[in-house]
Amino acid sequence: MTPYVTFLLYALAIVGFVGLALALNAWLGPKPKASATKLEPFECGALPVEALNVKAVPIKYYAVAIIFLLFDLETMFLFIWTLGARPLSGFMVFTFFFFTVLLVLCLLYMYRSRILDAVTE
Repeated sequence: MTPYVTFLLYALAIVGFVGLALALNAWLGPKPKASATKLEPFECGALPVEALNVKAVPIKYYAVAIIFLLFDLETMFLFIWTLGARPLSGFMVFTFFFFTVLLVLCLLYMYRSRILDAVTE
């Protein structure tokens, strides 16, 4: 059996299990009825204080979230690199330093653009 057939059977088993779980949930699971209380913005029964009580999140928080995800992914890549760099060669050391330089450049850009200062104000 080729690896492709094995992967295809594995993917079909996953899709079949998820489909079976969803079908059983739809068939055997609870079927709640919509009521006026359930259709309100607050399901706990409390009336909303204001008509528009949801305020927009300032755009500066999105920049911080994207930078957090960027650094989070970069640390995951460093862990993956550490596991994959078993025969440590000159090319592997070069890729590590290149990646580290990119990480430091991103950090310097974030520091110079004062993104975190805008959030703490």
